[in-house]
Amino acid sequence: MTDPDSELLEQRSHFAFGENWASYARGIAADEVEKATEGLSRLIGGRIDGKTFLDIGSGSGLHSVAALRLGARRVRALDIDPNSVETTRAVLQRFAPPGSEWSVEQKSVFALEDWPDSQFDCVYSWGVLHHTGDMYRAIRAAARQVRPGGSFVFALYRKTLLCGFWKVEKRWYARATQRSQRMASALYVTAVRIGLLLRGRSFSRYVREYSLRNRGMEYRHDVHDWLGGWPYESISPRQVNRLMLSLGFAEEKSFARSGVTVGFSGSGCDEYRFRRS
Repeated sequence: MTDPDSELLEQRSHFAFGENWASYARGIAADEVEKATEGLSRLIGGRIDGKTFLDIGSGSGLHSVAALRLGARRVRALDIDPNSVETTRAVLQRFAPPGSEWSVEQKSVFALEDWPDSQFDCVYSWGVLHHTGDMYRAIRAAARQVRPGGSFVFALYRKTLLCGFWKVEKRWYARATQRSQRMASALYVTAVRIGLLLRGRSFSRYVREYSLRNRGMEYRHDVHDWLGGWPYESISPRQVNRLMLSLGFAEEKSFARSGVTVGFSGSGCDEYRFRRS
């Protein structure tokens, strides 16, 4: 009998995130790098001169570049998807500061369980650990890599009333034909457009300013990423704090919503920065 946990290390059960990142990366230019650097600086609390940086689930590689531009001495980027690995490497080759030290590997977060502990000053994983199939195990594996006094910076889907619906939708979307995905994406965008209209907001302006609010990302690619993000889990800020306290971390900064969220247009990510005692 196959050990069910062994499938967590395999990409075949996951949505094709790497294809989406590769498509997005073709449009990356200096503006996207600048916005990503500003967003990372806000989240990690400024510059990280001389520090080591582990990027778990590097995606496009944009934030590995941002870490180097914020002074990281060495960046190590990991992703389970070979397309993301290739894209990360290409983006780093284009935008990393001359002479900077970096590496990119195809590796699951669960492979970190076999690594020596406490290797990095900053461990970063934005919107990744909830897509692994075992979010709590993934958080623990990533947290082990943080040196004493170092930072663990991550973003996770927040708990909403509609998480059950989105779990079903994502599992379907990840296996659907491209035609079905396009139809679902169009329906979702139409619903968002109507929701903004009812609140007196401009959809075109929302899309135009999207990258300013979202770390240099692009709206249509993020829609595809959201609808297809399988596996899917979510977590409340209270649950995050309880877990991180048990792992020997103290909260430094969080960007999290309080109260109950319906999740009509999606879960959204809460962002956290914890320091290891």
